[in-house]
Amino acid sequence: QAPERPGVRPAEPEIRPYEKVITKEAQTQRGIFTVHRLRSRVYYEIPKPELGQDFLWVTKVARTPGVGYGGVSVGNRVVRWERRDNRVLLRDISYEAVADKRNPIALAVETSNHPTIIMAFNIEALGKEDAPVIEVTRLFTTEVAEFSARRALRARGFDAARSFVERLKAYPINIEAEASHTYTVPIDVTATPTWAPTPSSPMAAGMRPGSATMLMHFSMVKLPEKPMQPRLNDERVGYFNVRQYDYGRDENSAPRRTYITRWRLEKKDPQAAVSEPVKPIVYYVDPATPTKWVPWVKRGVEAWQPAFEQAGFKNAILARDPPSPSEDPDWSPEDARYSVIRWAASTIEGAMGPRVHDPRTGEILEADIVIWHNVLNAISHLYFTEVAPLDKRAQTLPLPDELMGKLVEYVVAHEVGHTLGLPHNMKASSLYPFEKMRDREWLKKMGHTPSIMDLVLSNYVAQPEDRVDPEDLIARIGPYDTFSIVWGYKPVDGARTADAEKTTLDQWILAAQEKTPWLRFSTAKAAGSDPGENSFAVGDADAVQATEMGQRNLRRVIDMLLTAVPQKGKPYDDLGGVYGWVLEQWTSEMLIVAGLVGGFYSQQKHAGQDGVLFTPVPRERQAAAVKFLSENVFRTPAFFVRPDILRRIEPQGVLERIRSAQRMVLVNLLEARRFTRLVEQEALD
Repeated sequence: QAPERPGVRPAEPEIRPYEKVITKEAQTQRGIFTVHRLRSRVYYEIPKPELGQDFLWVTKVARTPGVGYGGVSVGNRVVRWERRDNRVLLRDISYEAVADKRNPIALAVETSNHPTIIMAFNIEALGKEDAPVIEVTRLFTTEVAEFSARRALRARGFDAARSFVERLKAYPINIEAEASHTYTVPIDVTATPTWAPTPSSPMAAGMRPGSATMLMHFSMVKLPEKPMQPRLNDERVGYFNVRQYDYGRDENSAPRRTYITRWRLEKKDPQAAVSEPVKPIVYYVDPATPTKWVPWVKRGVEAWQPAFEQAGFKNAILARDPPSPSEDPDWSPEDARYSVIRWAASTIEGAMGPRVHDPRTGEILEADIVIWHNVLNAISHLYFTEVAPLDKRAQTLPLPDELMGKLVEYVVAHEVGHTLGLPHNMKASSLYPFEKMRDREWLKKMGHTPSIMDLVLSNYVAQPEDRVDPEDLIARIGPYDTFSIVWGYKPVDGARTADAEKTTLDQWILAAQEKTPWLRFSTAKAAGSDPGENSFAVGDADAVQATEMGQRNLRRVIDMLLTAVPQKGKPYDDLGGVYGWVLEQWTSEMLIVAGLVGGFYSQQKHAGQDGVLFTPVPRERQAAAVKFLSENVFRTPAFFVRPDILRRIEPQGVLERIRSAQRMVLVNLLEARRFTRLVEQEALD
């Protein structure tokens, strides 16, 4: 297709006979569209009923040359194919502003949300019932800004001559395409672009000088013709959400409507208290997952089944092995119809649980959890650091496979929670009474945190003399998690709209949270002021007691290092790494104590509930926190100064390590926002 001259309207495309375009040499697949391939050219034959329909376009990185890792999402957006004379337009559709089409203001919303044209295609021929046939090769072999990975890679250029369509497959509701995209960056790169991703981005390292060829995967999935009934979001229960401005509501200003993201679960038997769903939530385990961890990955998924049973669904969430190539040669983990737990060959020590949802209703359509291989290193070292004195299995590194399996199960269960719609609940682990953290019976029944969605792996408050069962030291799905699943997924009988559910949902919240503190969620406007909303906090609001117990265990861990870490015949590198983990844990616990100073205990409430949202931490408790920090942080923690350990790690620098940790706590304690709150507490409270 020749380039068009600026300012000159191109000639009207000429529609040719079908057989002149789609010849006998074409390889044809039939699905939501009919896809034809003629050597390097790709054609879509779009049935007329699919024109004007909404599709979700999902862009992922399938394979990389060492830049980032496969399975990473680049983005998703709603698109629509429309015919205009002898062309087909691919438009970008937004649902940020909406209005009921029966309402006159819908015309105004439409004029302010004119869909952008992503690309225009000439109609080459007409198929059966006047289905337009268009060549879409350049959609996959040129750089389309809306689908490009350039920004994530920090690349400067795109080379179409080194970009090719690799594979296309048509399915009943989706089309899956893969293309090799080659991105370039000048050799003399000296500056980071202002648009580069943050360091937390999976591609944060960017490209090395030269080029990088990525295998990109594009999924185009038809959105449900009958949208799921959405459920209104409530800040008192944590859910990821979608936001819209609904101009059709009878209010003076356009209200922002917020819906939770959740899977569509419908009972096979609507009359039954507990029924199997019409369509369960299924996660496939990546074939690349190390064999010994596969059973634990599955357990992490299906650990959520009891919570869904409380919501009225039996066998609502399942883990399965993917079909073999002989069973289904076209199965792909990138296929947007499947949710997959991917095992990534990466040195990143973590995991993530993103999800793809319908922007109209919040319905989760697919989720891909990524487990980075080196998360094994992180969870084993963290568990050793926190509770080695309480679990004999953890007193030598590396940890035994049985224990590592349980830690893998924890990681997977946490990430599955994200893909069910649940964000972190940092408040959770501070809501159990402190004394229960050393109560064997309580821990057996309730665990040490009411939510696995908090970032707290194990119970570092318990002491060896408490003789806690090691099986009860690792966080598990707790009462808050069950409550949130029930609130988000349980059907509300008789409610046919989101507004009709609201009264019942509000009653569920009040009945649970007023009498049971650990069923509460983080406070949206706390803005770092609540000492309970910290990562890695264990025990109730008096963090001094919990941290004192944690420090006792850290002293025991330091005493264990020389027998637990070095492996005969190997360098002392691991000793230095684990020593660093212990110092980092010490710092984290001290920062929790610092949070008491100028802090507020908070509870998310709505109008009509008694009491205020923010209550200052009592003055005497703040003073006790400062005293504790003075004695345990700003007076050098002598138990870290161990020549028998340190002289096996480095000739110098250990005192700087300790000073840096002390300085981190001091800077946090003296931050400007904390002093602003202290001044206001003195004036108001």
